[in-house]
Amino acid sequence: MTRADLAESINRRVGLSRAESLEMVEAILSQMCDALAEGENVKISGFGTFLLRDKAERIGRNPKTGVEVPITPRRVLTFRASQMLKDRICTGD
Repeated sequence: MTRADLAESINRRVGLSRAESLEMVEAILSQMCDALAEGENVKISGFGTFLLRDKAERIGRNPKTGVEVPITPRRVLTFRASQMLKDRICTGD
């Protein structure tokens, strides 16, 4: 699914123009990105939560050569689906 697909769905269901629908999708995604960039988690009730995790520095290994290399600390984004979304996906509703 793309941004255009989301906008088209809003257009059909709500009746906003295509331009207004796309603007709404862009505004929502922009708000989510801003919140994540500021270190906040984003929770969408009934859908899931976008979580930020800080990973510490660790030692990794090149699988081909076996050489150990340090992996720098970093922040990663994860998504945890809500139970409602999991139920819907698993039952196919």
